[in-house]
Amino acid sequence: MAAINLVHVVDDDVDVRKSLGFLLATADFAVRLHESATAFLSAVTDNLDGCIVSDVRMPGIDGIELLRELKTRGYKLPVIIMTGHADVALAVQAMKEGAADFIEKPFDDEVLIEAIRSALDNRSQVNATHPQSADIQRRLSTLSERERQVLEGLLSGMPNKTIAYDLGISPRTVEIHRANVMSKMGAGSLSHLVRMALIIESKS
Repeated sequence: MAAINLVHVVDDDVDVRKSLGFLLATADFAVRLHESATAFLSAVTDNLDGCIVSDVRMPGIDGIELLRELKTRGYKLPVIIMTGHADVALAVQAMKEGAADFIEKPFDDEVLIEAIRSALDNRSQVNATHPQSADIQRRLSTLSERERQVLEGLLSGMPNKTIAYDLGISPRTVEIHRANVMSKMGAGSLSHLVRMALIIESKS
């Protein structure tokens, strides 16, 4: 198995590590399991290749700190962060720290496999598969004022209930606006939406 298809799984939950290891092996990935970010960092070599799938919440070095440490050491591997449903703020922070993607638990097996394949395919062409800034700006201009407010809340890492409270509307209404934002922006996932916003940020 070529190193290019190697996936490093970093998670302190032994059951999660084993199940992900089995899943990825059956999808024809070479897999290395690491019980912590510290264990992973102590095992890495200069010719580190492939991609990393890491939980965001771990004792010791968490997923965000792992991203920062990899950047400090000059490694450019794509990192996919796994987050709990309530960890939107951490997920947004992870994207800002350079994560290639994030997926929310519980997730469908195919969602993870597709995210890994996409991360591996796009390692040398970050943002190449996403709309460029002019197109993103055009899509932003189609949002209503309320949709922009919901988008700002999402990008700040707020859950729907908090956005609803701040705007004085119901969580259900926030869900509707959120769906409209995703549709108008052409975002297939929250991570895609965050990535587009970061592209705009980097150009401004």
